[in-house]
Amino acid sequence: MVADDAGDANDDGVCIVDAGRLSGRINRVFRTTRRVLAKALGIDADIYQLHDPELIPAGLSLKRMGKKVIFDSHEDVPNQLLGKPYLGALSGRAVAGAFSAFERYACRRFDGIIAATPFIRDKFLSINAHTVDVNNFPVPGEFDSGAPWSDKAAQVCYVGSIAAIRGIRELVEACSVLHSPARLALGGQFSEPALEAQVRTHPGWGRVDALGHLDRHAVRDVMAASMAGLVTLHPVVNYLDALPVKMFEYMAAGIPVIASDFPLWREIVEGNGCGLCVDQSDPKAIAAAIDYFVLNPQVAQRMGQNGRAAVLEKYNWQLQSNKLISFYENL
Repeated sequence: MVADDAGDANDDGVCIVDAGRLSGRINRVFRTTRRVLAKALGIDADIYQLHDPELIPAGLSLKRMGKKVIFDSHEDVPNQLLGKPYLGALSGRAVAGAFSAFERYACRRFDGIIAATPFIRDKFLSINAHTVDVNNFPVPGEFDSGAPWSDKAAQVCYVGSIAAIRGIRELVEACSVLHSPARLALGGQFSEPALEAQVRTHPGWGRVDALGHLDRHAVRDVMAASMAGLVTLHPVVNYLDALPVKMFEYMAAGIPVIASDFPLWREIVEGNGCGLCVDQSDPKAIAAAIDYFVLNPQVAQRMGQNGRAAVLEKYNWQLQSNKLISFYENL
């Protein structure tokens, strides 16, 4: 079930049903939710797994009809609401508190919770004992870790959504103080057009290759050509305990990671000897890490191999898919 206005489809045996897309946050929360529920009832499935928090009321309706319902939580929504600038401090606390109470009420009634991280899992375990974390780790075979290091360009990459809180300003500024010939391969789309216009005027933009949206094959090729991958996000509450997909994809691709110096990320990156953690607010620190890997390719290669080994051992989708299948069997 989607609401993207791309129409119904059948992709590799997966039936995709489109409820249509409406513009505006209010429409998405209310009218689109009703459309999705109507389509869901038409499918008459045995199990419904809800990804979007605004579909929780639809989940309660489905439970009243005797269906099995799972809530798939990818973020801590109450904490996320506290950081929304359009709400303001007082309104943010009120909305976050109200949603937290409703979330607890609804999720106790669901048949299970799937959480994207151990941190979110621990929060829901006190609400619903049938909770499991299924981390979005990569499929190692999707990434080319065997590209000869000598064929790599003097290049690092960032792949993902591009926004201020994801550190794009600092990355572009870091490009202006590099001592190596490194360039930044930037894959993804800007979430804020005004921000894109602003960073394009910065002197560091001359070292940036803006690649736009990349499909999975292009993501693999960009990582294979790079000497390190960047994930220098800001310390907002939902990132501090997150497990960023791109960090593990860099590791799967056999390239070292340059990551924000959050305790959890430091434990993963430095604990596995697969990269460096830096002050994400300091462009000079980011630039120094980029220079280090570009000017020391043997070190970069060794750390990249360490990251790949860690993915093969523990941060891979096969292990997570086993948990997901077991979760469903226990229903």
